[in-house]
Amino acid sequence: MAISFYKKPFDFSRVFSNAPLESCDHGASIAQHIELIIFTRFGEHRFNPDFGCEVWELDFQLIVNQSMWEDRMCQSLKQAVTSQEQRLYGIECEISVTDVEKVFPLRRITEIKKRVDIIIKGKLAATGENYVFNTALFLSPLSSE
Repeated sequence: MAISFYKKPFDFSRVFSNAPLESCDHGASIAQHIELIIFTRFGEHRFNPDFGCEVWELDFQLIVNQSMWEDRMCQSLKQAVTSQEQRLYGIECEISVTDVEKVFPLRRITEIKKRVDIIIKGKLAATGENYVFNTALFLSPLSSE
């Protein structure tokens, strides 16, 4: 029996018009679930307060030691994905933080943000194939005049 995976966000107009929801493949479904884990803060999910990761707690911390911050973030993501995404095993996580500067010349403002590149690697439980997920987040909006 084939399992259907649905693309997010749901198009509810399709539901109300009795049209089928858009589907996606196994890999895209896992990517969507990992994104949901990353963007959910602990306690936000009513039925599972342990769902999510520590991104939101670490977002507003002053990064004194970048290496320690990256390690803590990586451990949180690795633990969250391992416990909340059963379609993967052998999870590895890589995180790198860089400063990104954006200049607005007309307003004479420079904005500096932290870019966090996230790479999560694992193997698909169903087939043993390698799986790689990557994304980037922007943290800490700073501005100067």
